[in-house]
Amino acid sequence: MPYDPNSLSNLDEVKTNHIHLDLAVDFIAKALTGSAELDIEAIADNVSKVVLDTSFIDIRSVSAGGAALKHSLEKRHEKFGSALTIELGQTLAKGGKAKIVIEYATTQECTACQWLEPSQTVGKKHPYLFTQCQAIHARSLVPCQDSPSIKLTYSASINAPLRAVMSAVPTGEEKQANGTTTYKFHQKTRMPSYLIALAVGNLEGREIGPRSTVWTEPEVIEAAAWEFVDTETFIKKGEELLTPYDWGRYDLLVLPASFPYGGMENPCLTFVTPSLLAGDRSLVDVVAHEIAHSWMGNLVTTENWEHFWLNEGFTVFVERKILGRMQGKEHSEFSAIIGHKALVESVELYGKDHPFTALRPCLRGEDPDDAFSSVPYEKGFNLLYYLEKHLGGAEVFEPYLRAHVQEFAGRSINTDDWKAFLYSFMEKNFGQEKVDLLNKVDWEAWLAGTGMPPVENKFDDTLAKACNCLCKKWNESRHENKPTGFSAKDIEEFSSNQKVVFLERVSEIEPLPHSHLDLMDELYHLTEVRNSEVKFRWQMICLKANYEKIYPEVVAFATSMGRMKFCRPLLRSLYLAKNGAELARTTFQNNRSFYHPIAATMIAKDLGLSK
Repeated sequence: MPYDPNSLSNLDEVKTNHIHLDLAVDFIAKALTGSAELDIEAIADNVSKVVLDTSFIDIRSVSAGGAALKHSLEKRHEKFGSALTIELGQTLAKGGKAKIVIEYATTQECTACQWLEPSQTVGKKHPYLFTQCQAIHARSLVPCQDSPSIKLTYSASINAPLRAVMSAVPTGEEKQANGTTTYKFHQKTRMPSYLIALAVGNLEGREIGPRSTVWTEPEVIEAAAWEFVDTETFIKKGEELLTPYDWGRYDLLVLPASFPYGGMENPCLTFVTPSLLAGDRSLVDVVAHEIAHSWMGNLVTTENWEHFWLNEGFTVFVERKILGRMQGKEHSEFSAIIGHKALVESVELYGKDHPFTALRPCLRGEDPDDAFSSVPYEKGFNLLYYLEKHLGGAEVFEPYLRAHVQEFAGRSINTDDWKAFLYSFMEKNFGQEKVDLLNKVDWEAWLAGTGMPPVENKFDDTLAKACNCLCKKWNESRHENKPTGFSAKDIEEFSSNQKVVFLERVSEIEPLPHSHLDLMDELYHLTEVRNSEVKFRWQMICLKANYEKIYPEVVAFATSMGRMKFCRPLLRSLYLAKNGAELARTTFQNNRSFYHPIAATMIAKDLGLSK
């Protein structure tokens, strides 16, 4: 029986098989208005009611077969919204089906939607709407069983004044007499509600592969098409490693800068941040990550947010497998070194004993957004990396990875399901020897233990050596008034990832004197760098050193890039830096409307400004 501590719906009695959305986009009212038709099925006997998740939704009517149904909206739960209880007017036996139509509108408090003014877009002429439903925000977009344990198909008719795109395959469009267009979509592969996604704006598409189009504002289309040219290669490598790609299309949507994530794996249409447009294809690893989600997360899905690592740890593991096949093993191992640093930072931020640093945390009564960090990604990756080595390498583990997808495709699973299949696969294909090895794993420490992983994996540090040496040299020069042993040539041959690791090493030592930071910037031009990953780490080093010269640059970056990976730590560090607290708070308050509602809520908590 599905268990989900973050849903109010009666998951033990009914499941949703399909949702059809018929919605009109109103940029003036900043609302979506229309209906959702839910095909539901009883999974127990004597079912007389359906309970759905909603959050700040204006419910106008509920009916079945044209007849009104009695319904009530419960008192709002602070974190999980309001349960919508619908009396079916009949009793369904197990396997019995019903169609429910809910007329509704979203409201200004909808946390899934961000409505952008023309001034917040690249083109500055047209408004823009995009949605972000992970983790539990689909309930503010559509009344639904908002749990990853429920997998459904969906279709949609979206009436809009500008082009609409969705996490589904387009099936046609019809011009309307009032100048709007109705865009139609269908998603035939079953998926969880958090993957329902919509964007509406002045969008242009450019084909970049046999099954891929990149969508973006016209002003960015050339840069985006150039940056993501390797998309088809990523998909093919995923297919070689796992199973045939199941979703038909793999399109990309480059969003305006306030999008809060690096990418969101919405099926058929991955949403990505414009911070990936580095101009040198150095940040497209994020696309490998989102493509890996096509199998891990979208096809095989976590049962609830307590097992989120099954989505993200597996995805990072597959992403690095894809990178290894394309760029060589030392590059994927180098990516793991960068990931390890992110894990250390997340554990330090929460504290090593914090329950959210466990791979399988308890989220009863918790908002899953509060538990969002590098832990499920990197601790999950480290567990799988450790298991691969422990069990005998890629020739043992890669056939298992493929079998994992074949076994669980179309299903939502928990950690116990995963572990039971791992054991049975190893026993069936490799015998008792592998089972004995699995029995030696400290499962309790890996899954329930807080802090860093119980085993420290060793990664190939070939590409890290030069970064470590250069950092050591800077560290040893800290007592020289005018260090002379440095030049622009120091990092000339570095890849952007090597620059990132060099700066991460510098961030781990005692802050350098301001005169040294002046010199470093003069030689390496770090303040003016375009690559957002490099820029971010340079600014974090400067903030740690209370280098006030960087504060205006931090404000400019944190208010032009709404990706939480960057703006949250930057504003948090500015808040803690000398003479920075007031600047951090006023910067956020003056720019709050720029940030997505999810990001704004988290930053407000970081800066002590939440209610």
